[in-house]
Amino acid sequence: MEGRRIVFVIFDGFQTLDLTGPYEVFQRADLLAGGYECDIVAARAGLLRSGSGLPVHAGHGVDDAPSDGVDTLVVAGGSGVDRARHDPALTGWIAAAAAGARRVTSVCSGAFLLAAAGLLDGRRVTTHWGRARQLAREYPRVHVDSAPIFVRDGRVWTSAGVTAGMDLALALVEDDLGRDVAHAVARHLVLFLRRPGSQAQFSVALSTAPPATDPVRAAVAAIHADMRARHTIDELAAHAGLSPRHLQRRFTAELGVPPAAYVERARVEAAQRALAEGDEPVEAVARRCGFGTAETLRRTFHRHLGVAPSDYRSRFRSTADPLTAQEHS
Repeated sequence: MEGRRIVFVIFDGFQTLDLTGPYEVFQRADLLAGGYECDIVAARAGLLRSGSGLPVHAGHGVDDAPSDGVDTLVVAGGSGVDRARHDPALTGWIAAAAAGARRVTSVCSGAFLLAAAGLLDGRRVTTHWGRARQLAREYPRVHVDSAPIFVRDGRVWTSAGVTAGMDLALALVEDDLGRDVAHAVARHLVLFLRRPGSQAQFSVALSTAPPATDPVRAAVAAIHADMRARHTIDELAAHAGLSPRHLQRRFTAELGVPPAAYVERARVEAAQRALAEGDEPVEAVARRCGFGTAETLRRTFHRHLGVAPSDYRSRFRSTADPLTAQEHS
């Protein structure tokens, strides 16, 4: 089978994992099922260094790399992207290659290079959460959503930072070769989950500020200790030793979200883990994670993730894995 040409674009100061993570996904998929040929293009051929100092050899520079015949363009991000996006030769080659490519993708701040090449206008995209506001400010015709780990808008796919590039690559492999191949690749690379693009870049515990005081810490600990509990403001206030009104104000000020919103997000994440890791019926997951009924869980999942609980589970579980015998180190 003739391989699809996957072209990675890097530059001095690129983020190492933006290249190596997706590269390993495609190479493993090619080993298991065939279908890919990977290439690296940079502003110039030869040795480049990532932002962490890792030397990488680019086989082609934009002056000699063919811009046609590209199936999927993968543009890395990194600390050097601000200089790279002002290189007209590099952005011009990206635009030319993208014109004939089946898919155009970026990892992390690689979205800035796609934007500079004029490829993101009018599209919904994501990038590393730390660069999202800058991207939206400097490219106002781009619709930036900093929450998901990756976003697909037509033939353009963009992902959040660093390891999210592997989630994006697995989604591309699944799009090409099916769920079982993507599942086998994820397992070989010891990726615990193949996260859907709609999943948030951070868990609620990481996306909110840490509690600054003991009363709010006590309320947060109570939430995570027992998802089945009701966790009304009165009950949380009793854990915190504060009045309900005082806790509401302190909790929101310290964490940036009110208690009810925090509880709901924590329950959604607990249900995500339960659905992905276990075999409990959806009804049992709903009860254990504090939703009460499967219908309440379904409505909440649709609001937060855009999918039903059963669909979420199916993304992470494979009923057959015919490639197991082909896997080897």
